[in-house]
Amino acid sequence: MADPKRVIIIAGEASGDHHAARLVEELHRLNPDVRFSGIGGERMRAAGVETLVDTSEMAVMGLVEVLVNYRFLKGVLERMRSELRRNRPDLLILVDYPGFNLRLAETAKELGIRVLYYISPQVWAWKKKRVFKIKKLVDMMAVVFPFEISCYDKAGVPVEFVGHPLVDEVQSHYSREVILAELGLDPSRPVLGLFPGSRRSEVSRLLPLLLQSAARLKEAIPELQFLLPRASTLHAELLQQPIARSGLEITVVSGRPYDVMRGCDTIISASGTATLEIGLMQVPLVVIYKLAPVSYFVFSRLVKLDHIALCNIVAGERIAPELIQRDATVANICREVLPLLQDEQRAAAMRARMAGIRKRLGASGASKNIARLTLNMLEESA
Repeated sequence: MADPKRVIIIAGEASGDHHAARLVEELHRLNPDVRFSGIGGERMRAAGVETLVDTSEMAVMGLVEVLVNYRFLKGVLERMRSELRRNRPDLLILVDYPGFNLRLAETAKELGIRVLYYISPQVWAWKKKRVFKIKKLVDMMAVVFPFEISCYDKAGVPVEFVGHPLVDEVQSHYSREVILAELGLDPSRPVLGLFPGSRRSEVSRLLPLLLQSAARLKEAIPELQFLLPRASTLHAELLQQPIARSGLEITVVSGRPYDVMRGCDTIISASGTATLEIGLMQVPLVVIYKLAPVSYFVFSRLVKLDHIALCNIVAGERIAPELIQRDATVANICREVLPLLQDEQRAAAMRARMAGIRKRLGASGASKNIARLTLNMLEESA
């Protein structure tokens, strides 16, 4: 009897932990004997992955933030390189997180380990020459946006569009009224969602701004209630102290992001995967983001896009307002949010424009498709 196939899988962020867990679950339905280990969080562990490093330790964003955490991240990289050398897997699966993952792919290439990259680096947005590095290091690129295919086809990178996992995942089975009642909120009063992101660096920079904006909006709408989802990569203490200092009554919810979205009338969210999820849920949205000044200076000269929020990029238009860096102020946030809370016609118009996002992402079945692709690559490696 052949030894079970072994896969090392790397997810450095909360969204990657979620998508990787779905991949593992679907693959185990096809072949329950495949063994997974690597970097992941709560969801990957629940799916049966032996996590050698927790995703919560890896989630940093921005040039300055990466430099501050450089020694730790380099240590994790060396640990995973040693793992590849000692316990050569049949396949290495990299999920997004390109700064780290492409360096690990270099070691895999040297060792002759096949590499499957799931959820592409945003080469269409910045560092476009990175596609040529990917060509040298990656055996198969599994992309989740249809427009990504041409980027890799042109460069001669093997690519397969598997669909976007959020098409299947983003849904709530409960009404707004049921969700709010379960959370102890009044369904007859408006609810504002505060989404500070899933990385510690994001939360430390954006949560104070969100809380200040919430306090100002509460003055304008005294009956306003607040919901805040806690990402699995964040420790509760990171949120508790700033919220306590704000004096606001905010309901923090763990593990039910789509129910939280359904319960909100409007959301203020950090730019990231959450904006696409909120767009798919068709909840009126204002997007904010701030980086360390040096990080923003560098990125603003590298990124050449009309929009930075994924919901707007996929839609091909500015559906949700984007308040970035200096524009992300309490006054500007309140100016964009108040009309969405007070003018139902304006909110309905945004929801209607969001309806086209799901169609642009293509058919369902992404997690099943990536699981089949993984199994095919494992069989080929034999």
